[in-house]
Amino acid sequence: MRSTAGSTTPTGTAKRPDPAEHVRRFSTAERMVHRTTGYLMLVCLVSAACLYLGPLAQLVGRRHVVVTVHEWSGISLPLPFLLGLLSADFRADLRRLNRFAVYDRQWLRAVRRRLTSPEARPAGKFNVGQKLYAGWIAGAVLVMMFTGLLMWFTGLLPFISRTSAIFIHDLLAWAITFVVLGHLRKAFEDPEARLGLRTGYVSRSWAQRYHSRWLREERDGSVAERADEV
Repeated sequence: MRSTAGSTTPTGTAKRPDPAEHVRRFSTAERMVHRTTGYLMLVCLVSAACLYLGPLAQLVGRRHVVVTVHEWSGISLPLPFLLGLLSADFRADLRRLNRFAVYDRQWLRAVRRRLTSPEARPAGKFNVGQKLYAGWIAGAVLVMMFTGLLMWFTGLLPFISRTSAIFIHDLLAWAITFVVLGHLRKAFEDPEARLGLRTGYVSRSWAQRYHSRWLREERDGSVAERADEV
């Protein structure tokens, strides 16, 4: 029977994936950053819904508690990211997310033309959609924090009215909700991608199909490391 990433032995201990069939995609630190950020975002959005939607607010009640949960979950959103900066793997992936390669343009053209073949959509460790999503959500969170603080501490910046802060905060909250739902939809359509975030490993066949440039970088890096050792 073929082993799968995250499988266990009969004794219940974790079994390391076969390097011939799997490749490590994310370190433990990266997976914890993603998971913790996701939980905080979920709490923030659910508590916001309990404050914004009348029927839900009446059902839940305890508005003061919900406000406190919403405020602190929102202000805590950057913490996993900041702690993740202590990880070299996390910093390396940030550099990947911040760089656009020549083949990324080909990926965008393929999306516009509705081409779905792997050859038409070359990608490194992250495709352009993931890079754009990461940049957009990072900027949106910062704006949400800024406007939230203006609502929390009235008079913090007198030249910006609280009404303006509320308008931007609410409008961006709806945008984040739809974008996050789209992100979750794409994740549920790709079990292998979820496996990578859950166990840290993905199959080489999946990596070759959707992230061939990254797999090539990993292979070349391993060869370079062995050459250095020699």
